Amino acid sequence: MPHRVCPWWLGYFLLNPWRRYAQDPAKILGPYVRAGMTVLEPGPGMGFFTLDLARMVGASGRVIAVEIQQKMRDKLRYRAAKVGLQQRLDLRPAPSESMGITDLEGTVDFTLAFAVVHEFPDARRFFAEVAKASKPGASLLLAEPTGHVKTAEFDAELQAASEAGFQVAERPTIRRSQAALLKKA
Repeated sequence: MPHRVCPWWLGYFLLNPWRRYAQDPAKILGPYVRAGMTVLEPGPGMGFFTLDLARMVGASGRVIAVEIQQKMRDKLRYRAAKVGLQQRLDLRPAPSESMGITDLEGTVDFTLAFAVVHEFPDARRFFAEVAKASKPGASLLLAEPTGHVKTAEFDAELQAASEAGFQVAERPTIRRSQAALLKKA
């Protein structure tokens, strides 16, 4: 599949409040995220999940959001400041071929990879970077949209995750998505 990135202007559609009825961040993330955690969110866009993550980690936690597109980062930064969550958010630009997270080695408790791995040029590199940043036993919630990622492609992503040291722990149900909760061995 060719490398592609969601256009920045689609970020406004992804923020639609009606989306919460189908994909409620609190319900999706609640079982996995707790106060004090360090959470990595590659490709947050304008932050549909990010602000909920920032609330969940509390004042003692942090969310590291890595986004390649400046307009997405600007909107997310604005939204976080508007609700007073900017102190919990480490918003970073990313080079196009990696996430630029080598400084996070062994510090991440949970990674949310929601509708993003298929946008990376190399899934193996994605999972290798996340694995290196993750603590032993850390979780990664992988969810890909069924309209963009077919079962064979999702299975290839799971294989790449396995090669990086992640094991499927469960298969949560997320509407309009293929999903797996992965644990770092």
